[in-house]
Amino acid sequence: MLLLGCIKEVSEYELVISLPSGLSGFVPVTHISDAYSKMLSKQVAQGELLEELPSLLDLYSPGMLVRCIVTSVEKRADGRRSIKLSIDPKKVNKGLNASALASGMLLSGFVSSVEDHGYLIDIGVSGTHAFLPHQKAQNYIKAVKRGPDLKIGQNLNCVIVEVKNEGRVARLSIDRSEVAASLATEQQNWTLSNLLPGLVVKARVQTVAPFGIKLSFLSSFTGIVDFMHMDPEKSMKYSPDQVVKACILSINPTSKVVRLTLRQAFLHPGGSPNQLSSDRMGAVVEESTVKAFYKQFGAIFELDDGTLAFARLKHLSKNKKSLQPTAFKAGCKHKCRIIDYSLMDEMCIVSLKYQIIEARFLQYQDVHTGDLVKGKVFSLKPIGMQVKVTDGIRGLVPFMHLADVILKQPEKKYSIGDEVKCRVLECNPEGRKLILTLKKGLIQSKLPVLSNYEDAKPGLITHGFVVCAREFGCIVKFYNDVKGLVPKNELSSEPVACPDKVFHEGQVVKVMVLKCEPQQERLLLSFRLSSKPALEDKKEFTLKKKEEVKYQIGEMVDVKILKKKDSGIEVSVLEDEGNVIAFIPTAHLSDFVTTCKLLWHCLEEGDVLPRVMCLSDKGERMILSRKSAVISAVQEEQVVRSFSEIQPGMLLTGYVRKVMPFGVFVEFPFGVTGLAPKVSMSDKFVTDTKDHFEVGQTVIAKVMSIDEEKQRVLLNLKVSECSSGDSAAESFALLNQYFKEMKEIRNLLTRKEEPSVARGLGELVPGKELQLVMQDVKEDGSALFHGSSVTGLTVTATRYHMGDKKIGPGEKTKALVLHVDALTSKVYVSLREELLKQK
Repeated sequence: MLLLGCIKEVSEYELVISLPSGLSGFVPVTHISDAYSKMLSKQVAQGELLEELPSLLDLYSPGMLVRCIVTSVEKRADGRRSIKLSIDPKKVNKGLNASALASGMLLSGFVSSVEDHGYLIDIGVSGTHAFLPHQKAQNYIKAVKRGPDLKIGQNLNCVIVEVKNEGRVARLSIDRSEVAASLATEQQNWTLSNLLPGLVVKARVQTVAPFGIKLSFLSSFTGIVDFMHMDPEKSMKYSPDQVVKACILSINPTSKVVRLTLRQAFLHPGGSPNQLSSDRMGAVVEESTVKAFYKQFGAIFELDDGTLAFARLKHLSKNKKSLQPTAFKAGCKHKCRIIDYSLMDEMCIVSLKYQIIEARFLQYQDVHTGDLVKGKVFSLKPIGMQVKVTDGIRGLVPFMHLADVILKQPEKKYSIGDEVKCRVLECNPEGRKLILTLKKGLIQSKLPVLSNYEDAKPGLITHGFVVCAREFGCIVKFYNDVKGLVPKNELSSEPVACPDKVFHEGQVVKVMVLKCEPQQERLLLSFRLSSKPALEDKKEFTLKKKEEVKYQIGEMVDVKILKKKDSGIEVSVLEDEGNVIAFIPTAHLSDFVTTCKLLWHCLEEGDVLPRVMCLSDKGERMILSRKSAVISAVQEEQVVRSFSEIQPGMLLTGYVRKVMPFGVFVEFPFGVTGLAPKVSMSDKFVTDTKDHFEVGQTVIAKVMSIDEEKQRVLLNLKVSECSSGDSAAESFALLNQYFKEMKEIRNLLTRKEEPSVARGLGELVPGKELQLVMQDVKEDGSALFHGSSVTGLTVTATRYHMGDKKIGPGEKTKALVLHVDALTSKVYVSLREELLKQK
């Protein structure tokens, strides 16, 4: 379908086009013209900007009329249709051929090349060489003022001045007076297959009806002018056989329907339709008068300034059932709000809906940085989440801003249609760009919003988020891309050796401004918000802090190790300058029981542990946990906070609290506990419950049933029953976490053990191939080995893993590492050929 459109907005990558009947479409940057697309491809291939390639902002401006062809109509997730267009002359003028070209024709063309005496113009007609001489372009260039020359990719209204060699050569003019006076005539032999929108014709009125007029033109054509496109000054004065000037708006080749307009702004090609004053957009009109009501379409209103406006049927009332046609008789008055402006219909679009009239936000200009907004989840993408604030306003929550921490699986927390409360990080109305955050620390903040460098006065305390943590300190970002540096000496009252281990990307932090240079956009910040108390008051200060500080379950803190005890590790919370003491039980150092013991062995007093979660604040001291599976469950809201929230079939992450002969008690975050009976503990037959589970072990449990009277929960721990669906992905995630923690342990070992032993343990990983020498063979068939890479370690291969190798003491052999027990400094290897071959 071919349409005449008017450019509404211009961005770097697309044109937004106003279409007839209040519709809108868009032209991607790749659908301008062949010459422009080739230059784009060249720029992409070279990886740098080409000086000769102008941007869409240089070529186009709002108000320009363009001929378009519909390339696709797609249904979006919210049910609305997205119209994709092209203004490429090869598609728009595809119905024309060289032999059909005639003098006086008005065509759309694009500059494809700049020559010495003029310009080559792409009019989309195969086999035709179209040329625009310099003298026929000067009048236009002076009026448009876009530089001394036309640019490649520039859209032009061209009048054919002369056709030679049966259409193979065409000389053009873009002189404004010649274009404005152009008229399509019968002598130009237009047909339905090559008729174009934008052509001005002389037409004769055939019939006049309440919804519009039927016209005949170019002797053999008929077309329709709907009620929105009659000349407002003459809308009731048309009569049969009257001759009028009209402009073709659209041609539908399938239905063969041609629509035209009688509005004055379109009757002189090269002109522009009237635009709405920017201060009227969003305005509420207390009394608008009904001029006409069309039960299938909507109503025409006269606003307080005398201009006409149109309200679609769906905007006349809350819903179809509540619509009362009698309320829209001519002369009735209604309160409405201007929600849009259709350039192609030269008419305001209004709504009578109460929720729209009272809406806080209607367009991007209404939204300000730091505003709290509510919206619905529109889509989830790799870069983040799209949120629909209103019908015309959409925002993006970047991946980093979906929660206070980075979410591994956002789709588990958010679903399409969910209502969310966000804070605006950045708003650019011109680019229709809205960036939002869902970080609770920023949403709930009562501190001032820092959105420009001028407001960053020394002493100002505000919230921001970490975007980078390196050896030099942290870079913290605020609103509108304002950012500053927290140098290493201002990270804490105590020295921080490795900032990247204490602070993480996306972490919400409270900072104080030390110094600001607005012109240079430099900002110096500090995490040290108050001075340290005097030594004599330290004890009193500590007690006071203990009473005041309340940490919620699930809150993340960074801690420093104070003391190692048999049952766990005593730590101090860094955020409170070491004045809050907490405890991490050994079993809560990791999800893996063996790793817990290893970590306890490797950690030392003074070590800093980042991102530890508050598990319980009952009793004398706060209990913390480093179990990644439990932390993820809390952060992704896969938890129950009370007994009343539990439902049969739920999958919950918890940890073994007690192992009894009859079953296993499992505790979950927020203190809810349940029992997995012996029969529901394992897919295997259970003889002794202690053979299957250990206290502190992380588990995923499925809720079987609940007894509300006795407040009891029965659980199932069978692996076959406790998978969320993708068991392979879950297994790989667990393995990945295990290897990540083993890497951390190897790094810790290198500083704790003897250098040679530490190096050996740190470098040995399962699957590594070693050159060993047999040391001895035991009675059970296993063997001991030694070698330069395993100095100080006990290396063993069981009888099975000796394979078919017949070697004696002192002989060399290849072996593959199976397992490393860092606690006992033992390494288990295999000599089996089938394993070594895989290497």
